[in-house]
Amino acid sequence: MIPGFPDAQPIAGLIGGLMIGLAAAIMLLGLGRIAGVSGLTARATGLADSGPPRSVAAAFIIGLPLGALLVAWLWGGVPASFPAPGLLIVAGLVVGFGTRLGSGCTSGHGVCGLSRLSRRSIVATALFMGSGFATVALMRLAGAI
Repeated sequence: MIPGFPDAQPIAGLIGGLMIGLAAAIMLLGLGRIAGVSGLTARATGLADSGPPRSVAAAFIIGLPLGALLVAWLWGGVPASFPAPGLLIVAGLVVGFGTRLGSGCTSGHGVCGLSRLSRRSIVATALFMGSGFATVALMRLAGAI
């Protein structure tokens, strides 16, 4: 048990991180493309004309929830709670706006960009993380969490 984090599962986190890194490496080495979820989603849905073949993008995006379902089925689910649907919609729109503004998402910049030492990705990831820290701090001050 990790002090202050009684529910932490470092081995599961390590395995998950290795799997994400492996998927990103396969995509980069196999197709020469970054495994950024926002770009792959845009390609899979037809919003983007460039990128990997549409079928590859769709398979990657469909595999994300299917992989999570498989893990939940094999090892049991994790209790989860979600905010009101309206808040989720607003949050999704804000994240989508930030993804367009930052020319990529946390997976593209944070996983693939940082591993390539991209200056743009280092700045973007610092901004993602800083915004997340500030949001949690403000929500705690407001008593929302």
